[in-house]
This record gives sequence, C-alpha cells and structure tokens, in this order.
Amino acid sequence: MPAEPANPLGTFLRDRRTRLDPAAFGLGGGRRRTPGLRREEVAQRANISPTWYTWLEQGRGGAPSADVLNRIAAGLMLTEPEREHLFILGLGRPPEARYRGAEGVTPRLQRVLDALSPSPALVKTAIWDVVAWNEAAAALLTDYARLPPDRRNILRMMFSDARVQAAQEDWLNVARSVVASFRAEAMRAGAGAEIAQLVDELSHTSPHFAALWRANDVVGHAEGVKRLRHPEIGPIELEFSIFAVDGRPDLGMIVYNPISSEGADRIRSLMAARSERRRAELHSPA
Repeated sequence: MPAEPANPLGTFLRDRRTRLDPAAFGLGGGRRRTPGLRREEVAQRANISPTWYTWLEQGRGGAPSADVLNRIAAGLMLTEPEREHLFILGLGRPPEARYRGAEGVTPRLQRVLDALSPSPALVKTAIWDVVAWNEAAAALLTDYARLPPDRRNILRMMFSDARVQAAQEDWLNVARSVVASFRAEAMRAGAGAEIAQLVDELSHTSPHFAALWRANDVVGHAEGVKRLRHPEIGPIELEFSIFAVDGRPDLGMIVYNPISSEGADRIRSLMAARSERRRAELHSPA
C-alpha cells in the first residue's frame, strides 16, 4: 500500500497545476519541459507571491489563510469539491459556506423524484425556494408549475397563501417549526443577504412571521410527521425525511411517505383526477 505523501497540500496543488493546459490561458510559449502551468503562472493567476506559492507546494512557510486558498482555488479553476478538499488539506476544515441560488436540478435528480411517486418529493434551496418536484407533490402539496419562480418559496406560501395555511392541521405550531428550521439551515448555508431580504419582506406582510422570527428559535428538522387536511381527499398523515444532495450542500430533498397504504391509494387517486383535468383542459374549446 503506497505511503501517504509527506506534504499532501503540496502534492494536491502540484497535481492540479500540472493538469491545466497553458494554451487555454493564452500561455503557449512554445514547447515546455513539464506539463501544465508553471508555479509563477499559478501565483500570478491567484494574485499571490510566487515565492509564497512555491513554499506551499514545498510544505514550507506555515498554514495559508482562507483568502489565499480561495485565490489559489480560483487560479487553478478548482471545482467546489476540489476547493473543499484544498481547505481541508490547508486548514483542516471545510471552507465557510457560500450560498448560490439554484434554478433547477439535473435530469437524473428529476428522475429520482419522479420514481418516488406516490410519495410527494421536492428539492429546495437553503432559503427554501422549491426548484424541483414530482407529480405527487404537485397534486397533494402545491402545483408549483402554476406559480412564478419567485413565489415557489415555502416560507412565503406558509405565511401568505390561505390555501396552504388551511391545509395544516395545526398551522401555528407548523409555522413556528418551519421558521426555526429555516433560520438554522439558511445561516449554515451562508445565505445572509438572501435571508435579510426575505425576512424583511415577510416581516412587513405577516405579523405572525415577524413575531416568530423575533423569538430566535433554532431547531433541526431532518425528519418528522406531517398532517394535512386536503380539500379533495381529506386528512392524510405522512412521514417526511430531508436528504442532502451530494455535491450541492445548498440543496435539500424532502420526501413525504404516506404512513398507510390507504393514504398512498388516495394520493394515486388525486394524481389520476389531476391528470384527467389536465387532459380535459387540453381538449376544451378555446
């Protein structure tokens, strides 16, 4: 079994540097003795001293700062998992979270959601914008496709949509739990600016939200039981679990499993009725 390198940070930097194509950066300069970029070229791209970068590859000069690692990650065009690995090697910890919005999911993840039917399932961002869902979620929870993207936010719907509020068995306790869970998750994702904007909006439009936000409660909410009163199929009880999306720490997938087989059958009947209504709309005269 090969021994671990004595300088894993330097080994990783050197490996990524030699994989880069100089021509892609306008750095042809004729035939090179070694592949990839030179150390001074990486240092220039990262806006740091060539000597300091050389020392990092050689395992000298002490631990780099987070700012230096971020500059090197940009200079080496590291992916997000590679950047996280760079921080673990250099500082012994992952980088601080950097929130990035999401406009959708990969076709593969959408197929996963679709395969979970009749369990409603959706994918949300760290600020709880719903970016993907399956047919069961559209039938039982909300027809997200009929909403503009900026209205597909779980908090906005919880505090401004009378239909969503009426569907909760105990709306106030559900709302309290949702706000406390949102606070923990959004802050962990580094979405401070996005939180401030959403909180300001909801605090002005909903006194209930303003009071719950001032309470400063923080809870984890990875699993639990959800009880709904649906206008077509009546009361239904579901277990829910929240899963991280690999490679996208800012996304979470929520799956609601009907507790009974009778509940699953009622969701199937709801989906069938919804599908029939859509077909009728398509064939109705303009």
